[in-house]
Amino acid sequence: QWQVVESGGGLVKFGGSLRLTCAGSGFTLADTSVGWFRQAPGKQREAVSYMSLSTPGRHYARSLQGRVTTSADDNGSTVYLEINNVRDEDAAVYYCAARLRTSAYEWWDQRSYSVWGRGTQVTVSS
Repeated sequence: QWQVVESGGGLVKFGGSLRLTCAGSGFTLADTSVGWFRQAPGKQREAVSYMSLSTPGRHYARSLQGRVTTSADDNGSTVYLEINNVRDEDAAVYYCAARLRTSAYEWWDQRSYSVWGRGTQVTVSS
């Protein structure tokens, strides 16, 4: 069974940085594109970032531009999400998702992804 697993969530100080990790289980992320999403309490799930591990393409949510970076390790087995200057509104459950093949949907559309993780909670402290 193919899965992705997120890690790295927890308590983050306001103004600090967070780094989340996504790894594939049963397959390698190197053959996919990976999106990060987040969902805060009472809000809809929103796209945060996207990267293709086979091309240079990256996309970021406009609301996070300048604070967010997504990257991968050298062999493409792990994808990272980093957010700097963390704010209260960054508190959410963060999900990693893998797009296994070309999709007709945009990178920010959840329907573009077929493998989802269970999420990792990020809490912001003052």
